[in-house]
Amino acid sequence: MTVLHIRHHTRYEYRTPVELGEHRLMTRPRDSHDLRLLDTSLVIQPRAKQVRWIHDVFGNSIAIVSFDTVAQELTFTSDFRAEHFPAAGEAIAVEPYASSFPFSYSASDAEDLGRTKERHYPDPEHRIDEWARAVLKEVPQARTLDALSAMAATIKESFQYEAREAPGVQSPLETLEQARGSCRDFALFMMEAARSLGLAARFVSGYLYDERRVGAGESLVGGGATHAWVQIYLPGAGWVEYDPTNALVGGRNLIRVAVARDPSQAAPLTGSYKGAADASVSMSVQVEVTAG
Repeated sequence: MTVLHIRHHTRYEYRTPVELGEHRLMTRPRDSHDLRLLDTSLVIQPRAKQVRWIHDVFGNSIAIVSFDTVAQELTFTSDFRAEHFPAAGEAIAVEPYASSFPFSYSASDAEDLGRTKERHYPDPEHRIDEWARAVLKEVPQARTLDALSAMAATIKESFQYEAREAPGVQSPLETLEQARGSCRDFALFMMEAARSLGLAARFVSGYLYDERRVGAGESLVGGGATHAWVQIYLPGAGWVEYDPTNALVGGRNLIRVAVARDPSQAAPLTGSYKGAADASVSMSVQVEVTAG
């Protein structure tokens, strides 16, 4: 068991005072068997008119923030402490019928999984399909867990990681053609590759920490930015975490905050303002993960 403190600070700066519109914040995880929240806080400057909490269609915890003021600077600081109980990769077990490819979900699972099984991005020449099947071909007996681990490892080994400040994600074909991308690009690529094999997949946003440094005499154990990875639904195991950026399996080193069918639905912070077209000067994000 690991106790972690996560601080997520976002700062917007404007050239002139602007009228702040509604903002939508996704930085608070939900309690689960693998994550227990101990305390949380959210500090907003300037003071918000109202903070309204809801659960979205995926069950994520969302803060809807409204303002009645103008400002030249806007900051959000989200803090929480949580106990983390990550699943060990070797403890993941699937139903016997799903232990190797090909297999099909039960009728009830398939209906409930809905669009998470469907391809969302064009692949007219089936290049992503070919990539996924090439990985599967190298796995003895096409074992499901081994194939998905190999898929994550192949992305880490074959693609070059680069931090991208630009909003949004690359299309999966762009990531394949360029053989590089950010964590969210790799997550989306693996989602589409898994869907090409008939699997249900979801996008995950959250935080990454270095487990090797917990208790090593240094309090800072990870951070700098938010992180993204993928969940894949496997009968008997449920939604299993795969991080293709680091080839991690099972949730170790990963603090899950939001899950969604598509990356556009899991942005940590979105919002609007009224002002000059060139009013926005900068946005900065700092994430710190500390132990204890």
